[in-house]
Amino acid sequence: MPKVVLLSHTPEPEKTVAYAAKLCYSSSGIEELRDGLTPEKISSFVKMLSDMGHESPIEHVSFTFGIEGVSRALTHQLVRHRLASYSQKSQRYVTEGAFQYVIPPCIEEDKEASELFKKTMEADQKAYDDLADILKKKHTKNFLDMGYDEKTASRMAEKKAIEDARFVLPNACETKIVVTMNARTLINFFHHRCCNRAQWEIKNVADMMLKEVSAVAPNLFKNAGPSCVAGACPEGKMTCGKAKEMREFYEDLKKNG
Repeated sequence: MPKVVLLSHTPEPEKTVAYAAKLCYSSSGIEELRDGLTPEKISSFVKMLSDMGHESPIEHVSFTFGIEGVSRALTHQLVRHRLASYSQKSQRYVTEGAFQYVIPPCIEEDKEASELFKKTMEADQKAYDDLADILKKKHTKNFLDMGYDEKTASRMAEKKAIEDARFVLPNACETKIVVTMNARTLINFFHHRCCNRAQWEIKNVADMMLKEVSAVAPNLFKNAGPSCVAGACPEGKMTCGKAKEMREFYEDLKKNG
């Protein structure tokens, strides 16, 4: 089960966006940007930007998420959103002993498919463990021959062994990642990944991320979600045909979580 936590964000994100917007649309000097920015005016500025589609001012705020309980298949998709920062659990430095894995729902609900999937994961774990053991013995001998003491040789050999043993690990392998995106990148991310045509796992995570940011910056993300939430579906013949249902779903998600 994926878990998404909003670890940190720009303090008072909507106020920061309002500063930038005010600079764009008034003659105020830098020292006067904060003058007269009541909560009502902040809300008005941010809603105006959202309705106009003027996105550059919202780049001034960023959000950092901790995400766990997801597969390597998901993070391979996630890091394609290049205007972001990522820190992921390393399989090079962290030994995957008894690794956790994500089972796709369509597989889990089918007994035969589920049994085959779990057997495959067990085989992958055994292959990983065996490879790591074989390689560690080989590398330990080499490091001892090079003059390292036994403790140092063992430590260095283990790292070198798991570096190559990880090649047999599956896309299903559970991972953890910290992600930072600015609001403009997030809105683009939601357009693509909240869509019904997105892969199921990343859609679930995108929905959870949208719920988190909507709680701290509701005006900023009021039109966020798949493209059909605030406009026409861009998928053409590939549309899911459920724009009305999607609008209702995301209106409820942002209001009630």
